[in-house]
Amino acid sequence: WSIPRSRCRHGIISRFFKGFVPVSEASPGPKSGREIYFRLLGYVRPYWRIFAIGIVGMIFTAASEPLFPALLKPLLDGRHDGSDPDSLWFFPLAIIGIFLLRGSITFVTNYSMAWVSNRVVMDMRIAMFDRLVRLPTSYYDNSSSGRLISKIAWDVSGVAAAATTVLTVVVRDSLTLVALVAWMIWLNWKLALISVFMAPLVAIAVRAVSKRLRGLARESQQTMGSITHVLEEAIECHKVVKIFGGQNYEAQRFEKANAAQRGNAMRMTVAAGLATPITQIMASLALAVVISITLWQVAKGETTLGSFVSFITAMLMLLAPMRHLSEVNGVIQRGIASAESVFELVDETPEDDAGTEEIGTVRGELVLEDVTFSYPEARGDALAGISLIVRPGEMVALVGSSGSGKTTLANLVPRFYHPQGGRILLDGLDIERIRLSSLRANIALVSQDVVLFNDTVAANIAYGGMGKADRATIEAAARAAHAHEFILAMPQGYDTLVGENGVKLSGGQRQRLAIARALLKNAQLLILDEATSALETESERHVQAALETLMKGRTTLVIAHRLSTIERADRIVVISQGRIAEEGTHASLLARDGIYARLHRLQHEREELE
Repeated sequence: WSIPRSRCRHGIISRFFKGFVPVSEASPGPKSGREIYFRLLGYVRPYWRIFAIGIVGMIFTAASEPLFPALLKPLLDGRHDGSDPDSLWFFPLAIIGIFLLRGSITFVTNYSMAWVSNRVVMDMRIAMFDRLVRLPTSYYDNSSSGRLISKIAWDVSGVAAAATTVLTVVVRDSLTLVALVAWMIWLNWKLALISVFMAPLVAIAVRAVSKRLRGLARESQQTMGSITHVLEEAIECHKVVKIFGGQNYEAQRFEKANAAQRGNAMRMTVAAGLATPITQIMASLALAVVISITLWQVAKGETTLGSFVSFITAMLMLLAPMRHLSEVNGVIQRGIASAESVFELVDETPEDDAGTEEIGTVRGELVLEDVTFSYPEARGDALAGISLIVRPGEMVALVGSSGSGKTTLANLVPRFYHPQGGRILLDGLDIERIRLSSLRANIALVSQDVVLFNDTVAANIAYGGMGKADRATIEAAARAAHAHEFILAMPQGYDTLVGENGVKLSGGQRQRLAIARALLKNAQLLILDEATSALETESERHVQAALETLMKGRTTLVIAHRLSTIERADRIVVISQGRIAEEGTHASLLARDGIYARLHRLQHEREELE
């Protein structure tokens, strides 16, 4: 993911950002706060034109700051004897005009900077999510899903504030200070002070804007909830996303939810941005009335005013920019801390895809040659010297106690992990030489923990790379999975939303949808990870019938705790402490009276007791 340089060839703002490094060009590793901040500003670079509008608006805003105190000097020092009636209206109208001008410029400036800020947030979230769905399985093993969600959902907000808000304060308020100080130096210091507080009018304006902001804040919580939901599913269901090629689909879902959140944020910006100019305009109207009355008094000779009012006004106007500049450092530090969190994720190394070979439909011969694997910080090997040949179309069951290495072996086939020793061949080709997308296109997965998304039944069957399948093909897969009848009985049939992770379905129904998904993919290599271990007898009967349809003609690795489901397997491989202890058919292993026979007896006794 990169920021096009071609968009930044001209202009002062373009040259200003020329030295800032976008994410894709930054080298990983510890960085100073200055380097992190410059890297962050690289995200602003593609939008330098809109940013330039904001900068120009800040310049005009700062330049207009002395206009009001400057207007007060001739107003208060001049003679107003009533001989020129037009002057009685000029000054009040001029004051209103100044604040109308400032309000308009302020609104354009704030909107431009908010537009850039929200685009930066959107771009950074998309970049983080794009990296997230391509991270290796080991990263998910060692990361908290809640923290990952927090990084993308919340940390980016602090980053955007540092990228745009800080620049707004530094440029606008620094120029404001210069303009006001210059005017004060030029003034005669013998001036008078006039202070007008219009708290009631301001309170009314703030209350009206606050009511609008509260409503938008509720919508913001809903849109942020949608983003968090897509994130949580993509993190928790990452294996299904990978094996069925759903990265682009999930990225599109995330971008849609993110765009909705951005739209709501911009509506909040409009409401909040109107607060300042509306308040200023109301205050200017009230002040115009006060000055108009004062002019009438001057015309009658009741009072005189001097330059002191202009000076004090300018001095009071210095307070706000000085306070803003004093708060900039805190915003920068919070932004840098958030940026470190964001870039930590963006800089993570994606899945190793060093393979260059593209393969079509495979025959399904799977060969493991002296495969060894161990998890980080584990004391021993999860797999030690596994050698196994699975012929095309053969059903091989992996049996063993918990922690023996069955699931680890199955996870090596789609390259969720990489063996530390030995190699795995698919149709005679080392799977490390095959491109990940090409390898996983030939593999389907059905596990005990079925993964369903909060979408329609049809979308869950035709997931990821199969998203363009027509309804007839989807229904054919559902029939083969013994799912068509219960789907038709649902309120909207195939268009029924299944709820979060299929909460509206029973365990057996969820399993059959997962089998229909695997049938629709029509992959030659099938991995069944304890697909019936948590089902009651009736559901198991339906699921087992669907699995028999699914396994026909496919090379199948079955991980099973319930040994009754694998008695008809072509071969049963017993794994103990990461090694193959026994191998054979159900009958031959019982006759051998070894580990498998013992496991079979224990399970049979437990079932009888139940």
